[in-house]
Amino acid sequence: MLTFTIRRLLLAIPTLLFISLVIFLLLELAPGDPMAQVPLTVPPEVKEKMREALGLGDPVYIRFWKWLVQFFWVEPMHLIDNLFGTSLAEGQQRVISWQTRSPVMDIVAQRIPQTLWVVGVAYVVAVIIAIPIGVYSAYRQYSWFDQAGTFVTMVGFSVPPFFSGVLVIVIFSVHLGWFPSIYDTTHKVTDWDSFVVQLKQMVMPVMVLALQITSQISRFMRASMLDNLGQDYVRTARAKGMTEKAVVLIHVLRNSMIPVITVIALGIPSIFGGAIITEQVFKVNGIGQLLITAIYANDIPMVQTLTFIFAVLIVLFNLIADVLYGILDPRIRYD
Repeated sequence: MLTFTIRRLLLAIPTLLFISLVIFLLLELAPGDPMAQVPLTVPPEVKEKMREALGLGDPVYIRFWKWLVQFFWVEPMHLIDNLFGTSLAEGQQRVISWQTRSPVMDIVAQRIPQTLWVVGVAYVVAVIIAIPIGVYSAYRQYSWFDQAGTFVTMVGFSVPPFFSGVLVIVIFSVHLGWFPSIYDTTHKVTDWDSFVVQLKQMVMPVMVLALQITSQISRFMRASMLDNLGQDYVRTARAKGMTEKAVVLIHVLRNSMIPVITVIALGIPSIFGGAIITEQVFKVNGIGQLLITAIYANDIPMVQTLTFIFAVLIVLFNLIADVLYGILDPRIRYD
């Protein structure tokens, strides 16, 4: 397993380099000019100096190489400096946002906690709810619980977040007045009362995200359970006198989790992208809102960095899913 993990990590390096090149070239070919946001009163010669300061006068391959060095070398050294008080990155040029003229990773670090509060909690809640629903729906196939679960999950998976988000705002915020419609990103948790306020403003965005995630995972869980419940080893376990609870929760559930692990692992980076709409609806000042703002402002370094971070998450969690395969299924051996 260790050899496989090291091999996959080494293979991820050229994969990420190719992804970064594709992202860079796509953004390079995209229409727009970062100087379009500059007031018309600024003289052309000043605009030209600003373009040179941003590095826009360099060839494409030079700018791509500079970004690679900044992202993979300068930013990690700067993180080490912050953690251990060293000065490895002193004087090194970091990835700078064209919109704010500040380091991109500093802005990302400020926004990540807001996204994790919503996305992280929503994903944990969805997984905790989806797995039992999928298991029981498969075990009680075609029961009223299975029929109701199928209907709810199909509706939850079909309704887009921009519709369900507005719907819960109208119901729970406008008519009932239970929860705030706008997420206050400046709120800080210092005591129990402030923690309750944080929970209240998280309920609706978490509800919208968790509904869609639960719908997807529960359907995969149900299908995988149904496939394993009819296998020979299940009949053998029952014939040996094992209790039904042990058969379902130990043997069938463990084997059924193997394909579901892929959905759960690869769904983590995708939910960060899917949370963009939810963050816009509830005014959550997180990564999704930052990406939308950067796209509007044609802030290529910010868009490129955020997009590449999503790609890194996909490659990383794909590796985690493969490693978990070997843990859940002893028949799978990579070495």
